[in-house]
Amino acid sequence: MDFAHDSETEELRERLLAFMDERVYPAEAVLEEQLAVREDRWSTAPVVRELQAEARERGLWNLFLAGHPEHGGLPNLRYAPLAEITGRSPRLAPIALNCAAPDTGNMEVLTMFGTPEQRERWLEPLLDARIRSAFAMTEPAVASSDATNITTSIVRDGDEYVVNGRKWYITGALNPECAVFIVMGKTDPEAERHRQQSMVLVPRDTPGLTVRRGMTVYGYDDSDHGGHAEVVFEDVRVPASNLVGGEGEGFAIAQARLGPGRIHHCMRGIGMAERALELTCRRVLDRVAFGRPLAEQGVVREWIAEARVAIEQLRLLVLKTAYLMDTVGNRGAHTEIQAIKIATPRTVEWILDKAIQAHGAAGVSQDLPLAGWLAGVRSLRLADGPDEVHLRSLGRAELRKYR
Repeated sequence: MDFAHDSETEELRERLLAFMDERVYPAEAVLEEQLAVREDRWSTAPVVRELQAEARERGLWNLFLAGHPEHGGLPNLRYAPLAEITGRSPRLAPIALNCAAPDTGNMEVLTMFGTPEQRERWLEPLLDARIRSAFAMTEPAVASSDATNITTSIVRDGDEYVVNGRKWYITGALNPECAVFIVMGKTDPEAERHRQQSMVLVPRDTPGLTVRRGMTVYGYDDSDHGGHAEVVFEDVRVPASNLVGGEGEGFAIAQARLGPGRIHHCMRGIGMAERALELTCRRVLDRVAFGRPLAEQGVVREWIAEARVAIEQLRLLVLKTAYLMDTVGNRGAHTEIQAIKIATPRTVEWILDKAIQAHGAAGVSQDLPLAGWLAGVRSLRLADGPDEVHLRSLGRAELRKYR
């Protein structure tokens, strides 16, 4: 078993680390300044465009697209250490490399299931970051942890589909550059439970589509990435050619999309945890309380030790999952994907909580990114399937071995 990166991955790591030091970390303060003064608070900040241009020049573009080297994609095992690095600056680095959700998942859907016409119209501009996109599945009126519950209707009417429904927490939908929605709804409520759903492409300017309001997560609106929106579809008509895959394939497509999305979040979460631990160590070595540095307090050293152990455990599990996804596919890595989705957000949440505690009032303030990161990580325990769904499925699979 070899734990070393291959030479090409190591070269990319060095190139990305240099990009982070030279351009991304210094741009974090610039982003905050631009967000404070821009007229359209949901639009892409100019500094993001500058970083994207340079990332392309440095060959750091579309790295997430496993199995598609023609677009710059890397196998999951090679992408993992790079995604971890981008997680150290989650608001800037992923989008700078065109590796940010929900566009990543939507590009994967179009690559796997899109028609040549759909790929030409939507995938190509997404690969170039000329447009943004959204994925509309979650609904406020049903328990969306069970995706078969969705009530949005997609009804065939001649050469068109008519979409009616209400979605919310649709990431990126408030950004004016969000040009297309992949919408999941029911085409046949009478079909077998997992064959009722389909997906259609709905251009943003389609009559009847209304982006109603932005939603917050613990008070954060994620305006730097286009927010989380409530979206209403009222008699929205799209050509039948906008169907993604075939009728009844929506649930299967969603599962194919969410697997890579889950591991990408976990890869970046490890990088976030590493930076939080670094900030903690610097803080406790610098601050004195009751006559000695915080770093000499036993409880603080225990936090740091526990964090280091947890990060190493998560990284190994994520790398194993990436290896399996590359070698036996997402289905073969199903157990491990669920395991990392359970373990990573709640572990990173704990590390961030201790980092905030070590920073005192500064930890919960707007002067540090820790509170915002914590809000984002907490939401991941709901996104792409809540903890309880994965625990239920994983426990059932484990028991099946002994029946």
